[in-house]
Amino acid sequence: MQKDLTKGNITKTLLAFAVPMILGNMLQQLYNIADTLIVGRFLGADALAAVGTAYSLMTFLTSIFIGLCMGSGSVFSICFGERDEKKLKERIFVSFLCIAAVAVCIEIVVTAAVDPILSLLQVPAELRGMMKEYLMVIFSGIIFTFLYNYFAFLLRAVGNSVTPLIFLAVSAILNIGLDLLLVVIFSRGVAGAAEATVISQAISGIGLAVYTLLREPSLRVGREQMRVSGVGMEETAKYYVLTCIQQSVMNFGILMVQGLVNSFGTTVMAAFAAAVKIDTFAYMPAQEFGNAFSLFTAQNYGARQNERIRRGVRSAVRTAVIFCLVISAAVFAGAELLMKIFIDAGETGVIAAGAQYLRIDGAFYCGIGILFLMYGYFRAVNRPLMSVILTVISLGTRVGFAYLLAAIPAIGVLGIWWSIPIGWFLADLAGAIAYRRYLPAEKS
Repeated sequence: MQKDLTKGNITKTLLAFAVPMILGNMLQQLYNIADTLIVGRFLGADALAAVGTAYSLMTFLTSIFIGLCMGSGSVFSICFGERDEKKLKERIFVSFLCIAAVAVCIEIVVTAAVDPILSLLQVPAELRGMMKEYLMVIFSGIIFTFLYNYFAFLLRAVGNSVTPLIFLAVSAILNIGLDLLLVVIFSRGVAGAAEATVISQAISGIGLAVYTLLREPSLRVGREQMRVSGVGMEETAKYYVLTCIQQSVMNFGILMVQGLVNSFGTTVMAAFAAAVKIDTFAYMPAQEFGNAFSLFTAQNYGARQNERIRRGVRSAVRTAVIFCLVISAAVFAGAELLMKIFIDAGETGVIAAGAQYLRIDGAFYCGIGILFLMYGYFRAVNRPLMSVILTVISLGTRVGFAYLLAAIPAIGVLGIWWSIPIGWFLADLAGAIAYRRYLPAEKS
């Protein structure tokens, strides 16, 4: 099911490759949305606030090895574009060893340090018990999240975006069923929601790994490729370490904002928890389209198809802007209705705060849509450091403005909401300037 992205109509090729990735990421979000929806409806606002804060923490932790997998995916795509199978398999072996070791270390460290982490996040005392209970279960599934993401990025790097979607579809349906069973029927509380997520992640992670090893012989590493060379390690590390830093910086900034949100109390925490789920789900297709565009660009970069890259940039920008404008209009108009999916209609304060966030943030999705394309482009053309710089600009601005504006009594929590689009557009401006510098030549 491998696909060569260096041939065919650019827009059709991009969309055909990206749509399964977008659907797959939407299904992956269902893990967290199912937890939020069922916890909010059946366990109440306090449980929702605890699970929502835990989600922000887990997003940061998993972003470390997801960034490593994403960066490795760029290396795999370039090798595939170069038609160098031996080099591809060597890079697969090196990256798997390194990223697996990181995932295991993360699991050990965070499990041992859960109490200091809760203190650092300024979690209110009344929520700590529930949040710790949820996190201890979720932490046990980190290795499964690694397995899914590693093999998903490997398959996507060679043009197979359909198989990861199939495994996620099965596990997402299972997750929803287990949520209802463990939380509603067996009254397992927040631990039940976490258990449902971990079991589902295990199905998708182990299943995709087994499929790749059995059904994709061209990606199966033989004994002769099981070696670690200095050149291979350096080349691979440059991509996955910098992409890991980019993803970690992005989510660490979000985690710092979460700590500021927590200082405004349970109502704002619950509103933020639900609104962020909606927000993430709304712009997630643009994010995954950016990842698909990155792999498209990386294959063409490896094949030295520079003019195709230039035309791909124009096509991707048009597609992303159209999508983001439509989604912005939908989120802005339906903010309250979207909040009521997660929150009981009687929680008027939570709904009002969440709708306020969505109307400010959701109106500017074009900013994040373009930024995702820039992240993917620079990663694919051997400039992963530029993606890190753009992330630092975006998140540094967001965190700085959030703390500065929120401290002004007349602005308060509104300052946190407005800091997000400000950060997006400043990073877009910097990225546009850098793109002109790294624009590929018109002819190969």
